[in-house]
Amino acid sequence: MSVYDKLKELDITLPPVAVPAAAYVPYVQTGNLVFLSGHIARKDGKPWVAQFGRDIGVEEGKQAARAVAIDLLGTLHAATGDLNRVKRIVKLMSLVNSTGDFTEQHLVTNGASELMGQVFGDAGKHARSAFGVAQIPMGACVEIELIAELA
Repeated sequence: MSVYDKLKELDITLPPVAVPAAAYVPYVQTGNLVFLSGHIARKDGKPWVAQFGRDIGVEEGKQAARAVAIDLLGTLHAATGDLNRVKRIVKLMSLVNSTGDFTEQHLVTNGASELMGQVFGDAGKHARSAFGVAQIPMGACVEIELIAELA
């Protein structure tokens, strides 16, 4: 099944590439690797402002991370021209806006990781880091970057 058929089955429409909020580009390709800059969680087109351990929980956070993953897929599509060229999702790095006592960043990040598995199957299984941080640009609850290998 093509990646686009899988996206249609999941009722996912790829968004356009987000305009960078500072001095960087959305993605860089070197060799067969594509590095996507961090994408923040958005809700209703605006930064999804929240902090884990204070005003958002894991289940809602998984939805935020999944939303970030959809935005990453839109950027990856723009970078590759065809998501079927993705040989492997190599790594995700997730920053989770957390209070000092929140320790479930890995569970929040599952929202993105699980979607990559659904979309790419075994090629969506990736290495990953999930960090709790004191703040993310614009107060967003989650920021995720991605590295993919192309065929």
